[in-house]
Amino acid sequence: MSWISFKNITKRFPGVLALNDVSLEVQRGHCHALMGENGAGKSTLGKILAGVYTADGGSIELDGKTISPRNPLEARRLGIAMVHQELAFCPNLTVGENLCLGALPSHGGWLDRDTMRRTAQKMLAEIEAPFDVDAPMGTLTTAQEQLAQIAAALGTGAQVIDMDEPTSSLSSRESDHLFALIGRLKARGITLLYVSHRMEEIFRLCDSISVLRDGRHVSTGPIAQTSPSELIRQMVGRNVEVQCPKHLDQPLGRELLRVEGLSSPGKFQDVSFKIHAGEVLGFAGLIGAGRSEVALALFGLDPSATGRVWIEGRELPLGSIEASMQAGLGLLPEDRKRQGLVLGLNCRENVSLASLPQWSRFGWMQRRAERDMVSAYAEQLRVRTPDLETAVAGLSGGNQQKLALAKWLARRCGILIVDEPTRGVDVGAKAEMHALIDDQACKGAGVMLISSEMPEVLALSRRITVMRGGRIAGEVSGEAATQESLMGLMAGINNPPPMARRANGD
Repeated sequence: MSWISFKNITKRFPGVLALNDVSLEVQRGHCHALMGENGAGKSTLGKILAGVYTADGGSIELDGKTISPRNPLEARRLGIAMVHQELAFCPNLTVGENLCLGALPSHGGWLDRDTMRRTAQKMLAEIEAPFDVDAPMGTLTTAQEQLAQIAAALGTGAQVIDMDEPTSSLSSRESDHLFALIGRLKARGITLLYVSHRMEEIFRLCDSISVLRDGRHVSTGPIAQTSPSELIRQMVGRNVEVQCPKHLDQPLGRELLRVEGLSSPGKFQDVSFKIHAGEVLGFAGLIGAGRSEVALALFGLDPSATGRVWIEGRELPLGSIEASMQAGLGLLPEDRKRQGLVLGLNCRENVSLASLPQWSRFGWMQRRAERDMVSAYAEQLRVRTPDLETAVAGLSGGNQQKLALAKWLARRCGILIVDEPTRGVDVGAKAEMHALIDDQACKGAGVMLISSEMPEVLALSRRITVMRGGRIAGEVSGEAATQESLMGLMAGINNPPPMARRANGD
């Protein structure tokens, strides 16, 4: 008998049938993958199990007993926990308070802070994440928050854990730690539902797999009986072509961006590099290396940043978002919900938000031209939405990411910084987004690509800059780079070859 049985699960949202009569079974102690395109219903199914959503129809059985958790607390009492793709913490509380929030220890009616700290430290130690439990959660990076959320789920002692894109913000080393942990959990008989768009993870970790498409169940079976190509066919219902970036065959253009001695106290120090027209410069590094912080400083979001930055020969004043945008700089941030989108606005409004002057005449918006532009990008990126007037907050994380990128593509930036551009998107959308980044470089833009996925950095970049501990550890040409050489620089094991130390792109 299966451990978890989903029977005829149906879930509707306004204008969207997210799940349509889905039935599948999960065995105890298995790592069971849920695969599908963005908007296929994977996260929705997991959230119904975890009590975040309530199904409109159907039932769930756990160990032969029908369950219907109405909220995450009820699910927790049933032994079910969830690691969300979109982070869900209280930023003003400490790390320890967030980790213990569901069961705060008390003594005589007062919060027992010492016990809380020890409990939180033990939870973090299990996943080898030695954060300061007294630090405000809001001071952690997105990747660190992801690790904290994994620690919180494991700390409940759950027998079923739903992991929704748990490695989307993790580097290769942090992901390896998580994979080892998953192996230990399976050995203890814990069941995992694992949602990921990364094929290598699925085939490395999972015992069985279910594929959803357009809210319907397509297939369920042992992982050993399928292949990546078959999975892609089942997921997208079409062939996905992966092409070699065309910009790599074109000569470099003029220097667009020069950065010298960029520093910010406690974040990064003495960062210098250049980007030329028609170039994708990759930035690799472990969590806390300072890559995202450098991107925020360039865009004017770090008032403490010092150093000198030139865009097309003109010096850029630091700490001014307006000056950065006027100079032709665009930023797709790592955290799409807090920094990349306005969740209360609809799809059309979000995409045109950074380029409103293009669509206004004498103070009036040219709605038809605006809609045509947004429709073109939504179609090109295959955004799944009932219509362009749908609130962004109601879309899947992957579709939100596509719109966040479309906003900056619409502005036609001369220099585009993309931080984890394919975080949480499916294999088909990833290929489309890679093609768009390549197209920007082919049109003469300079792209700074920050990604924790080394295959992505290796595939798209002409040069790769590696950061470690807030400093540049070295630079390697795209042709000479390998995952092993990049990991060596990230970990401080080896130095780059002499030919790779040049930072001028020549």
